[in-house]
Parts: sequence; C-alpha cells; structure tokens
Amino acid sequence: MTLEVGSADIIQLAWARHLGLDDDAFTAARSAGTGPSARITRADESQRCVQFVRLFGTSALVGPEWALDAAVGIPDEDLAQHVTLLTITRSHGGHGLGAAALFFADDLPLLQAPEELTISRGDHEAIQLEGLCPPDDVNEVGLSDLENRFTIMRGDDGNRVPVACGAYAEWEGILAHMGVLVDPAWRRQGLGSLAASVAAHEALASGLTLQWRADVSNKGSLAIARSLGFAAGGIQTSVLLG
Repeated sequence: MTLEVGSADIIQLAWARHLGLDDDAFTAARSAGTGPSARITRADESQRCVQFVRLFGTSALVGPEWALDAAVGIPDEDLAQHVTLLTITRSHGGHGLGAAALFFADDLPLLQAPEELTISRGDHEAIQLEGLCPPDDVNEVGLSDLENRFTIMRGDDGNRVPVACGAYAEWEGILAHMGVLVDPAWRRQGLGSLAASVAAHEALASGLTLQWRADVSNKGSLAIARSLGFAAGGIQTSVLLG
C-alpha cells in the first residue's frame, strides 16, 4: 500500500524528535537539496552510539563530533552500510547493532483468521513465548519494550500456550513501533502475520502511524512487513561505541 499525502512528514517529525533534532529538521534538509551537504547532523558527545537514518530520501547522522567529521564527504549510500560505520568508529570501539529496513503504514487490510482467535493481553504469556524462542529473535523484537502486546494462544481451554505475539510501543505520540515474535514450532503458518495485524489495527484505532523495523538480513520479518502492506520508507544503521 502507499502512504497518504502528508504521512511522510508525520513520520519524519517523529524521527526528528526521537533523534533529538528540531521538529522541522527533515523538512529543512529536503528543501536544501540532496547529497552530503544537505545531511542533517547533530553532535552529542554523550552518545554511546552512532546512528545514521535515511527517511524518504532525507538523511540524518547523530553521534559524537569526531564521528560526524569522519563522515564528511561519504555518500549516504555508503553510510547506510553497516561496514562503513564500523570502519569510521573502529578506533572508538565501534561494534554491533547493524542495519535495519524501515517500513511504514497509515492503513492496512484486516487479515481474517481461518478460525476464532484467543488473544491474551497479559505480560505472563508474552514472557512465556520469549522463553520458547531463540535469544537472537527475542533481542531483535524486544517484546519487553513494546508495552501493548497481543499474544495468540492455541490449545485446549485448560492448556493454552502462546504461539505468536504482535506488539507495539508508542513513539513520540505519533508512531506505533511494532514487533512480532513467533514460536519456532509454529512458524510458516501465517500466525506472525495474524498477530501483527491484530496489533497494527489496535494501533491504527488509537490514531497512530505504523512503523516496522527489520534487520536487513531477517528475511522472515521483511516478508511479513511486505505481505501486510507496509511501504518501504528508509533505513537505520547504527553502531555501539566501546
């Protein structure tokens, strides 16, 4: 699906606030043109990471002054590569995090379940599901940071178990930052898409615009975003500093 006119501005406003920029930072950079000279930068010596974000053709780089200086003259296409940020931060212990594709939606088709779903909003069920999943998946999704959780339960009434959870956290009162986690034993059955759809429509009903973040190597998460109808909007590349 495509985004409504004006949704990109709303998304960029949320990210400007998230990155500690002026509200109109992306709009001003867009007016200034393209290329490194139009890149938004914010120096923050207290930052323990370096973040490069490109949204709808406009980019921002946030980190210590030495990192901003090292990035001068490097095209956005190169800064979006995790290896580039690792290279310019190597002497400061740059490591981890990686590159993630960003998807957005201001409306989505409602997925219809083939049978009646039992949904839990409880913390216990989400925690139980995390215990059934690989640590890397648990860390990437971060259900504990997504306060609105919708866990699909399967089994008999007396022995229901969590199989998939769609969740979101509210960003800057504007975006619903989403995640989905599925028990490996129940994957490839459409449960991740169903759980994500439930969470997405709850967020839309609250007046939020949807955001989906997926590591560029996570084919499953990328596929769910596309199948649900999210539109590609950019990339976020980050490194931690030692």
